[in-house]
Amino acid sequence: MKNIILPDNKERSLAFWLAMEEYVAKSVEEEALFVWKVAPTVIIGRNQVLEAEVNLDYCRRNRVKIVRRKSGGGCVYADRDNIMISYVSKRGDVAEIFERYLSALTSCLCSLGLKAEKSGRNDILVEGRKVSGNAFHQLPDRSIVHGTLLYNTDFDALEEAIRPPVEKLQRHGVASVRQRVGNLKDYLDPAMIGSIEILEERLVDYFCDGTLSLSEEDLYVIEEMASAYEQF
Repeated sequence: MKNIILPDNKERSLAFWLAMEEYVAKSVEEEALFVWKVAPTVIIGRNQVLEAEVNLDYCRRNRVKIVRRKSGGGCVYADRDNIMISYVSKRGDVAEIFERYLSALTSCLCSLGLKAEKSGRNDILVEGRKVSGNAFHQLPDRSIVHGTLLYNTDFDALEEAIRPPVEKLQRHGVASVRQRVGNLKDYLDPAMIGSIEILEERLVDYFCDGTLSLSEEDLYVIEEMASAYEQF
């Protein structure tokens, strides 16, 4: 699997990264993975009703961006202390690809000394707290899995920005989003993983056996593609 890297370290929008997933899926034949971070952003699923899932007043007051992705699943809050992971593979059985990826990510976290386990179809828990949620998007001949990995995310902002249905929280036996989620920084040994950058490096080392750098021309095409993602 190849780690896809960019020719610079500029901060980019979430719409750019979602477009990059599609670009990589269409341009790179091998399995590929890349990690990224964004300024505070809410990512809403393909079929979700914006007003029912997002605190629009809070997001507007605090300049939290809102982007609709093409995959299904629930509403997600991301900030610079949350790692986003994009995994691109050949098209295949959705359940099998999801299972293989989540098993690998869970094993990676366990190798870092965490008590990680899969939960349901798309979550990973550490000591009963959700640290990763993932979604699936299928193209004609490629598959994309993307998701979160909470390192030190601002849970005050997360709880204000998104508002999952009460029945969803009740299904998980909690009264609020904060009760359900956890930050990996609270569970990792700081002598082993002392920063989010080190965690990113360990993830890439676990999954990838080489790198592939995109060009400035590639970036131009991706920027053009990013306009297709609905932003509010």
